[in-house]
Amino acid sequence: MRFWPSKVAPPDLQVLMVCTGNICRSPTAEAVLRHLLTQERLDGRVAVDSAGTQAMVGWPSDPRSVAAAQRRGYVLGRRKARPLRGEDFERFELIVAMDESHLDALRERCPSGARERLSLLMAHGGASLGRREVPDPYYGNPEGFELVLDLIEVGCRGLLSTVRQRLASRPTPG
Repeated sequence: MRFWPSKVAPPDLQVLMVCTGNICRSPTAEAVLRHLLTQERLDGRVAVDSAGTQAMVGWPSDPRSVAAAQRRGYVLGRRKARPLRGEDFERFELIVAMDESHLDALRERCPSGARERLSLLMAHGGASLGRREVPDPYYGNPEGFELVLDLIEVGCRGLLSTVRQRLASRPTPG
């Protein structure tokens, strides 16, 4: 199965962020990680996407997530929510869940040979905050979206370290 046009080299590593509806947490995590990768000049080597375990297919990112992200310099873009697909388990090397329910859903759908690809975002750097999960801000107040960004920034910085380690074990393109 080919995922990239023949004239474009595929990325060295692909990361998928997963939440429930793919309108709040996972697109925010996607935008934060993309931003960090661009700062590190790794954006050409790493592709990032997001999906939902129960995606609100076709919905745009939640306007509250977009606004909170913009205040911190992140761009969520004009993306539309998409569901987690079976081929995602083949395509993505790192599949990162926002909370335990997502991780459970991923484990249920994941082929046994791909389970090592699954992790919680906060497992990459949230221990210092005493948080294991990124909570769902959808039904809460605007401060919940700020908390989500705080946690995602910490988790993505830790995930960036994991990405660097994976890339270091591969030959540099060129």
